[in-house]
Amino acid sequence: MKNSIFKILKVAAFFMAIITLTNCGSEEPAIIIEEPSSEVVQNLNAGIMNGSLEEDYTLNSNTIYNLNASFIIASGTTLTIPAGTRIQAQNGGTDVYIAVLKGGKINVQGTESNPVFMSSASGNSGDWGGLTICGNAPTTAGDDAQAEVGGFIYGGSNAADNSGSINYLVIKGTGAQINSDSQYNGISLYAVGSGTTISNVSVINGADDGIEFFGGTVL
Repeated sequence: MKNSIFKILKVAAFFMAIITLTNCGSEEPAIIIEEPSSEVVQNLNAGIMNGSLEEDYTLNSNTIYNLNASFIIASGTTLTIPAGTRIQAQNGGTDVYIAVLKGGKINVQGTESNPVFMSSASGNSGDWGGLTICGNAPTTAGDDAQAEVGGFIYGGSNAADNSGSINYLVIKGTGAQINSDSQYNGISLYAVGSGTTISNVSVINGADDGIEFFGGTVL
């Protein structure tokens, strides 16, 4: 009887040792809690552009995005637009535009065979506000001047400031009326620096200038 109890205890101790060795040194799986996406990013994921983007984001190529209000790329943030992407603006006048704030970047990656398109739904002149980029390069308006578009701040002392790159972009139907004296342009460049590259841009059926420079050093 004693031998049987002793054998049972030895077997129990053996299995306890296995369990102990198995657990020894192992770590509990890490619990990763992902921060919820902002409302602006959630809208982008659904193909809608509005609000202020405050984290880097890349649109999907060959996809249509509906711009139904102002869309602002905040300082320190980059929006990347691949070849073939189409942004369709509502015919919303001065309330519908894209703006890159001082310190922000936009990278338009169109190609000759597959450009990026930004157009109002109808493509009529004066439908929407187009694209505005604010940089930190010198301007006769001085540092931290205020743009007529949205009251955005622009201008500084960095001639080589980089606001991103634009290549093979087609913009249509811009030129919404701001007041009796001025309208939006296809692209408005406020103190944009030479670190920014712009090439192969076509502005079609705009009510005002295709591209207008307010100081800056971009070529």
